[in-house]
Amino acid sequence: MDIRFLGHAAFALEHGGTTVLIDPFLTGNPKAAASADEVAADAILLTHGHADHFGDTMAIAKRTGATVVAITEIAGEINSSGEGVEAIDTNLGGTAEFDWGSVRLTPAWHTSTTPKGTVSTPAGMVIEFADKHIYHLGDTALFSDLALAKRRGRLDVALMCIGGHYTMDRFDAVVAAELVGADQIIPCHYNTFPPIETDAQAFKSDVQNAGFAEVVVLDPGQTHTP
Repeated sequence: MDIRFLGHAAFALEHGGTTVLIDPFLTGNPKAAASADEVAADAILLTHGHADHFGDTMAIAKRTGATVVAITEIAGEINSSGEGVEAIDTNLGGTAEFDWGSVRLTPAWHTSTTPKGTVSTPAGMVIEFADKHIYHLGDTALFSDLALAKRRGRLDVALMCIGGHYTMDRFDAVVAAELVGADQIIPCHYNTFPPIETDAQAFKSDVQNAGFAEVVVLDPGQTHTP
């Protein structure tokens, strides 16, 4: 499986002709590695409703026919939009099953309102795909329950926010790396805008020197195979 960083908190997971997009904020993203009209998608996974995560979900889903996975309130907004996009309405602790794998929603400490004003609960996601377990923490502060995701089994990769200001910063993310216990960490949600500028290489050094995980820093557009 390939993990392609699309910029900010957006990723494409690709394997065997299947593409799973996460938080596809591309239009208006100064770090976007692709445009909304060129990415493939069989499924689109949303951690929460903020515009820098909801992004181009509707346009991509309409073009590709992708199914969206989102927490109940956001899925309800999508399903009632009249735009012909289908969303699976999971909630925290719930799992959406696909022929390619599954998506389980986990807690994240943040806020969430869609561009249309739907208030909802933010989430992280544990994604099982191509025999790998990928944990996208979503936008979150540091909190102790981040340690629970690994209780269901080994986590191969964690996609982890480090930019601060709106989420935990790179220092709290070092603690999160220990709690999460993934084999590898790919940092995200940093350097897109001035308030979230930070030093990803310093984060990498701190995590690896502590022996918590291998950190893979990707530039937008780069791909990693765990």
